[in-house]
Amino acid sequence: MSAMKLEVLRFSSGSDSTLGALFNVTEGRQFLAFTIEDEARDEKVAGETRIPAGTYPVRLRTEGGFHGRYTAKYGDFHKGMLHVQEVPGFEYILIHTGNTDEHTEGCLLVGDTSQQNLTKGGFIGSSGDAYKRIYPDIADHLVDGGEVQITYIDYDN
Repeated sequence: MSAMKLEVLRFSSGSDSTLGALFNVTEGRQFLAFTIEDEARDEKVAGETRIPAGTYPVRLRTEGGFHGRYTAKYGDFHKGMLHVQEVPGFEYILIHTGNTDEHTEGCLLVGDTSQQNLTKGGFIGSSGDAYKRIYPDIADHLVDGGEVQITYIDYDN
Protein backbone atom coordinates (compact mmCIF):
# COMPACT_ATOMS: atom_id res chain seq x y z
CA MET A 1 0.00 0.00 0.00
CA SER A 2 1.49 3.35 -1.02
CA ALA A 3 1.68 6.29 1.35
CA MET A 4 -1.08 8.88 1.24
CA LYS A 5 0.49 12.30 0.76
CA LEU A 6 -1.15 15.48 2.01
CA GLU A 7 0.02 19.08 1.55
CA VAL A 8 -0.86 22.25 3.40
CA LEU A 9 -0.11 25.31 1.29
CA ARG A 10 0.02 28.27 3.66
CA PHE A 11 -0.99 31.33 1.65
CA SER A 12 -1.76 34.10 4.16
CA SER A 13 -0.10 34.91 7.45
CA GLY A 14 -1.85 37.47 9.62
CA SER A 15 -0.96 38.79 13.05
CA ASP A 16 -2.92 36.02 14.81
CA SER A 17 -3.54 33.30 12.22
CA THR A 18 -2.30 31.49 9.13
CA LEU A 19 -4.66 30.49 6.34
CA GLY A 20 -3.96 27.67 3.94
CA ALA A 21 -5.39 24.97 1.75
CA LEU A 22 -5.15 21.21 2.31
CA PHE A 23 -4.63 18.93 -0.69
CA ASN A 24 -4.33 15.20 -1.26
CA VAL A 25 -1.31 14.93 -3.60
CA THR A 26 -1.01 11.14 -3.63
CA GLU A 27 -2.05 11.09 -7.30
CA GLY A 28 -2.38 14.52 -8.84
CA ARG A 29 -3.66 17.38 -6.66
CA GLN A 30 -7.10 17.17 -5.05
CA PHE A 31 -8.37 20.07 -2.93
CA LEU A 32 -9.68 18.85 0.43
CA ALA A 33 -10.33 21.91 2.62
CA PHE A 34 -9.26 25.35 3.74
CA THR A 35 -7.10 25.45 6.87
CA ILE A 36 -6.34 27.78 9.74
CA GLU A 37 -3.46 27.61 12.20
CA ASP A 38 -1.75 29.91 14.66
CA GLU A 39 0.62 32.56 13.34
CA ALA A 40 4.28 32.15 12.47
CA ARG A 41 6.77 33.16 15.15
CA ASP A 42 10.56 33.25 15.28
CA GLU A 43 10.41 31.90 18.83
CA LYS A 44 7.78 29.36 19.85
CA VAL A 45 5.08 30.48 22.26
CA ALA A 46 3.23 27.46 23.66
CA GLY A 47 -0.26 27.16 22.17
CA GLU A 48 0.25 30.25 19.95
CA THR A 49 2.66 29.15 17.21
CA ARG A 50 2.20 27.18 14.00
CA ILE A 51 4.49 24.22 13.40
CA PRO A 52 7.53 24.64 11.14
CA ALA A 53 7.30 23.90 7.42
CA GLY A 54 8.31 20.32 6.71
CA THR A 55 7.03 16.79 6.19
CA TYR A 56 5.65 14.78 9.09
CA PRO A 57 3.94 11.41 9.58
CA VAL A 58 0.27 11.30 10.55
CA ARG A 59 -1.01 8.50 12.79
CA LEU A 60 -4.19 7.85 14.75
CA ARG A 61 -4.22 8.93 18.39
CA THR A 62 -6.70 6.84 20.37
CA GLU A 63 -6.33 8.45 23.79
CA GLY A 64 -6.71 11.88 25.32
CA GLY A 65 -9.47 14.43 25.67
CA PHE A 66 -10.02 15.14 21.97
CA HIS A 67 -10.32 11.43 21.24
CA GLY A 68 -12.93 11.02 23.97
CA ARG A 69 -14.96 14.02 22.79
CA TYR A 70 -14.83 12.98 19.13
CA THR A 71 -15.80 9.40 19.98
CA ALA A 72 -18.84 10.74 21.87
CA LYS A 73 -19.69 13.17 19.05
CA TYR A 74 -19.07 10.96 16.00
CA GLY A 75 -19.51 7.41 17.33
CA ASP A 76 -18.24 4.58 15.11
CA PHE A 77 -17.27 7.11 12.42
CA HIS A 78 -14.34 8.14 14.66
CA LYS A 79 -11.31 5.84 14.61
CA GLY A 80 -8.88 8.16 16.43
CA MET A 81 -7.57 11.68 16.10
CA LEU A 82 -5.41 12.52 13.09
CA HIS A 83 -2.13 13.16 14.91
CA VAL A 84 0.76 14.97 13.18
CA GLN A 85 3.91 13.53 14.74
CA GLU A 86 7.66 14.06 14.97
CA VAL A 87 7.41 17.86 14.93
CA PRO A 88 10.51 19.23 16.72
CA GLY A 89 9.49 21.05 19.90
CA PHE A 90 5.75 20.31 19.49
CA GLU A 91 3.44 17.63 20.89
CA TYR A 92 -0.14 16.55 20.23
CA ILE A 93 -0.60 18.37 16.92
CA LEU A 94 -4.02 17.25 15.68
CA ILE A 95 -6.19 17.84 12.62
CA HIS A 96 -9.64 18.77 13.89
CA THR A 97 -12.63 21.10 13.68
CA GLY A 98 -12.74 24.76 14.66
CA ASN A 99 -13.12 28.20 13.13
CA THR A 100 -10.43 30.60 14.39
CA ASP A 101 -6.90 30.63 15.76
CA GLU A 102 -8.46 30.58 19.22
CA HIS A 103 -9.66 27.02 18.55
CA THR A 104 -6.15 25.75 17.86
CA GLU A 105 -2.99 25.44 19.89
CA GLY A 106 -0.67 24.67 17.00
CA CYS A 107 -3.16 22.22 15.47
CA LEU A 108 -4.49 22.27 11.90
CA LEU A 109 -8.18 23.13 11.60
CA VAL A 110 -10.16 22.38 8.42
CA GLY A 111 -13.16 24.11 6.87
CA ASP A 112 -15.17 24.55 3.68
CA THR A 113 -15.02 28.35 3.60
CA SER A 114 -12.30 30.89 4.35
CA GLN A 115 -12.28 34.57 5.33
CA GLN A 116 -9.16 36.68 4.82
CA ASN A 117 -6.94 37.47 7.80
CA LEU A 118 -5.30 40.68 6.60
CA THR A 119 -7.72 43.29 7.97
CA LYS A 120 -9.54 41.10 10.50
CA GLY A 121 -9.09 37.78 12.26
CA GLY A 122 -8.89 34.76 9.99
CA PHE A 123 -11.91 32.47 9.95
CA ILE A 124 -12.85 29.17 8.35
CA GLY A 125 -16.46 28.01 8.23
CA SER A 126 -18.37 24.74 7.87
CA SER A 127 -15.56 23.03 9.73
CA GLY A 128 -17.62 20.03 10.81
CA ASP A 129 -18.76 19.41 7.24
CA ALA A 130 -15.17 19.55 5.93
CA TYR A 131 -13.93 17.27 8.69
CA LYS A 132 -16.63 14.67 8.08
CA ARG A 133 -15.83 14.74 4.36
CA ILE A 134 -12.01 14.38 4.56
CA TYR A 135 -11.60 12.27 7.71
CA PRO A 136 -12.85 8.85 6.48
CA ASP A 137 -10.36 8.46 3.61
CA ILE A 138 -7.39 9.45 5.77
CA ALA A 139 -8.43 7.41 8.83
CA ASP A 140 -9.34 4.34 6.77
CA HIS A 141 -5.96 4.45 5.03
CA LEU A 142 -4.27 4.39 8.45
CA VAL A 143 -6.56 1.67 9.83
CA ASP A 144 -5.77 -0.46 6.77
CA GLY A 145 -2.06 -0.24 7.61
CA GLY A 146 -1.09 2.52 5.19
CA GLU A 147 1.15 5.47 5.91
CA VAL A 148 0.08 9.12 5.74
CA GLN A 149 2.49 12.02 5.37
CA ILE A 150 1.66 15.71 5.55
CA THR A 151 3.89 18.43 4.14
CA TYR A 152 3.50 22.05 5.24
CA ILE A 153 4.70 24.56 2.62
CA ASP A 154 5.01 28.29 3.35
CA TYR A 155 3.87 30.45 0.42
CA ASP A 156 2.95 33.26 2.80
CA ASN A 157 6.40 34.77 3.38
